Amino acid sequence: MSIREQLEQIKKDGLRELENFADAKELDNIRVRYLGKKGELTAILKQMGKLSAEERPIVGQAANEVRQALENAVQKSVERLKEKELAHRLASETVDVTLPGKSEPLGGLHPLSIVQNELIDIFQSMGFDIVDGPEVETDYYCFEALNVPKDHPARDMQDTFYLGDNLLLRTQTSAAQARVMEKRNPPIRIVCPGRVYRADEVDATHSPVFHQMEGLVVDKGITMCDLKGCLEQFAHEIYGPETKVRFRPSFFPFTEPSVEVDVSCSECGGKGCRICKGTGWIEILGAGMVHPNVLRGCGIDPDVYSGFAFGIGLDRLTTTRYRISDIRLLFENDERFLDQFQGK
Repeated sequence: MSIREQLEQIKKDGLRELENFADAKELDNIRVRYLGKKGELTAILKQMGKLSAEERPIVGQAANEVRQALENAVQKSVERLKEKELAHRLASETVDVTLPGKSEPLGGLHPLSIVQNELIDIFQSMGFDIVDGPEVETDYYCFEALNVPKDHPARDMQDTFYLGDNLLLRTQTSAAQARVMEKRNPPIRIVCPGRVYRADEVDATHSPVFHQMEGLVVDKGITMCDLKGCLEQFAHEIYGPETKVRFRPSFFPFTEPSVEVDVSCSECGGKGCRICKGTGWIEILGAGMVHPNVLRGCGIDPDVYSGFAFGIGLDRLTTTRYRISDIRLLFENDERFLDQFQGK
């Protein structure tokens, strides 16, 4: 077979194969086999040295025509392959705009936030302002300004996280009382929600980080009856109008007299059950009349003004309201637990 016949055969075979290939890899293999440095066309051109001077230009032109034909066929095949791949992508990525969208899971409020927001609404409706205080507090505002000097035995009631000689993580939101009374003149009516810290062991009912809402009212003629009416209204708003409220004598350094406030158990209606430990009552907060020493230390004359204060444990309130058996569930961020409160 002459060189020209071989060239025609290469052209014929190459064009046929370039019409039938499976993918880009096979197309590249065909190109290399016919047009590569070690391809069939190159091998034919190496034989041109055997030709006469008259045949060389004729065969050379024929070889160029074959090369050009194969290169054009390769280019068309590449374009055809790209169009095929594009069509496949468009088909696979087609979006039917008439289909309903995919719903993404939405977050909800934490049960503590739900209860805190509800309490804020209740006390704002009674005319209370919402204030905030620093979580890193001084010893003075957390203890001394609240009638708890350094040698007072009541300090043993709270295990405190100290950050320095005079700095600590506040053990109670009551620390905001003194700050407000120093800056405002009576009448004062405020609540202060926030986190507090005590060095407690973690168990089903205790945590080193928990939440309180401190309330304070200072004005002329404030009595224990005002405190009782305010807290009874609060309890009925939270637990229902049928809830009974009980006040028991207690002791807090910054109030005198002091009381613990209980509500009738919503689980058993006061008959006694596992939740209330058989007593029929659940303790929800501590309160009392503001101690004259606290008023005096903040520049308010206790002979002219009086007041009451209360501290609500938001974690206790949340667990009793939603019948949560373990306080740790409030802090573990378990989505199975938190999903139960969406929409509340």
